[in-house]
Amino acid sequence: MLKQSVCPSCGAVNRIAAGRDVSAAKCGRCANSLELDHPIEVDDEALANHLKQEGAVLVDVWAEWCGPCRAMAPNFAAAAKVLRGQVRSLKLNADKSATARHIGVSSIPALLLFRDGRMIARTAGLIRPDALVEWVRRHLGTPAEFQRT
Repeated sequence: MLKQSVCPSCGAVNRIAAGRDVSAAKCGRCANSLELDHPIEVDDEALANHLKQEGAVLVDVWAEWCGPCRAMAPNFAAAAKVLRGQVRSLKLNADKSATARHIGVSSIPALLLFRDGRMIARTAGLIRPDALVEWVRRHLGTPAEFQRT
């Protein structure tokens, strides 16, 4: 059985054998690692590709002019490092996204948590990294062995 993973570097969809450790997997197009330990900027098309894949996706919806969004950026990056291997962390610019408007994002920074393409939780505002990690794990029901920070 195969699962798919979107390359964080080039956006190519890669097939990976089920049970294979994604931390060792490389992209077939660009040869970069498929594991994501930092947030990547995506547009609507790239977001749609990530949401078609199995697994958890955390999206930070932000805007350049938004002070709280700029303050949230390092918190989101710190949480992405802790959640490495459990969640793909993406950043979506609200000013350039029809998707953000379509799903009703009206306050930023907004955090959207998806599992297997379905939104399972959302919140808005500035959140500390540890609180963000706890929020994600609570909604995903992450097993205790992954909860070491």
